[in-house]
Amino acid sequence: MALTNSTEGKPSGFPFSLALLYWLKLGFISFGGPAGQIAMMHRELVERRRWISEHRFLHALNYCMLLPGPEATQLAIYIGWLLHRVRGGVIAGLLFLLPSLLLIAALAWVYLAYGHVPAIAAILYGFKPAVVAIVIAAAWRIGRRTLRNGVLASMAALSFTAIALQVPFPAVVAAAALAGWLGARRWPEYFRPGGAAAQADTHYGPALIDDDTPTPPHARFSPRKLALTVATGIALTGGAWLLLAAVTGIHNPLAQMGWFFTKAAMLTFGGAYAVLPYVYQGAVHHFHWLTPEQMIDGLALGETTPGPLIMVVAFVGFVGGWTHEVLGLSPAVGGMAGAFVAAWFTFVPSFIFILAGGPLVEATRGNIRMTAPLTAISAAVVGVIASLALFFGLHVFRTAAGLDWIAIAISAAGCLALMRYQTGTITLLAASALVGLALK
Repeated sequence: MALTNSTEGKPSGFPFSLALLYWLKLGFISFGGPAGQIAMMHRELVERRRWISEHRFLHALNYCMLLPGPEATQLAIYIGWLLHRVRGGVIAGLLFLLPSLLLIAALAWVYLAYGHVPAIAAILYGFKPAVVAIVIAAAWRIGRRTLRNGVLASMAALSFTAIALQVPFPAVVAAAALAGWLGARRWPEYFRPGGAAAQADTHYGPALIDDDTPTPPHARFSPRKLALTVATGIALTGGAWLLLAAVTGIHNPLAQMGWFFTKAAMLTFGGAYAVLPYVYQGAVHHFHWLTPEQMIDGLALGETTPGPLIMVVAFVGFVGGWTHEVLGLSPAVGGMAGAFVAAWFTFVPSFIFILAGGPLVEATRGNIRMTAPLTAISAAVVGVIASLALFFGLHVFRTAAGLDWIAIAISAAGCLALMRYQTGTITLLAASALVGLALK
């Protein structure tokens, strides 16, 4: 069955294999961060193929943006689930993630095996200040969208100060959520969501799942389905961790990674940049899986691959598994084990959030008491991201000989390119790599 591209008639049904090919293609071309990935899905699924209407697409996006986890990945899972039941959601999510995971693991291997080669070292020298610029631009971009009043701006400033004083990231998130919950009762006007997907009037023609299409039977709420999905999620994460602990020992880095990245998955409100300070604190300072410089390099490599940026956790897992030889075999085997463990425990919760919560979306839509804590968390996230830029800047710009003015200049130029001229991330990293090669 083929889809019609006419804007006059409603698209016909389509086989699961056609959706599978689309999600596979998306996994390889989804560059540009969550905004770019969401734009790609909108262009293909809403405008061109018309598998889902504008309103239904934005309704799903609003829900995904309220959840912890990578919103573009969750949106793919949601639409796949809506179109083809649970198997559609699982396949959409896996194909969106696997190319990124395999590429990150391959780049991490090259980095660890050949990172001392002068040419690669020169490229990484150019990458580092560009990463600082990327993080600063992310804080600026999210802040413009999120900090709509003085109350939310104050929360961002407080979260920046708290992280600078080494307050644990989960405590910052919890405090912001509590402030939002309390604030919504007294000053609800300050905590209303800004509407990443406000009312949309654009219409691209009848869609397969249109505004007035009844909710498919598999997407209707059922307490039994909810309990079964949650139980499955607990089994997949808890069972996997128990197996790791039993095989490798509870203090083995693999078991530690499983527990650590499960917690990280629950804290990724506001996207990857929001949780990176938590990953940085734990992976670098607490567990010593990698150095600050390696963390910056990993973020740069993550920016060059398709898929969600939070896949940088696979780089963290690979380096930790490599350096600690977690399975007692070759470093490469340990690295692959670490990468897959980090990815598994980071992304399984996203699947469960969508498959369990999808049927409940309508029940919570527009409820200020449900959205206010998340609005407050989004504001706090701006300060957290700014603190990450500070952490990275301290390691990139300071050397044993003093300030590295060349790195500062590269970073300043990167900020100007990203914020003033809307330069793409890949373009910036490529230009920075060339500068690094020229200088070194």
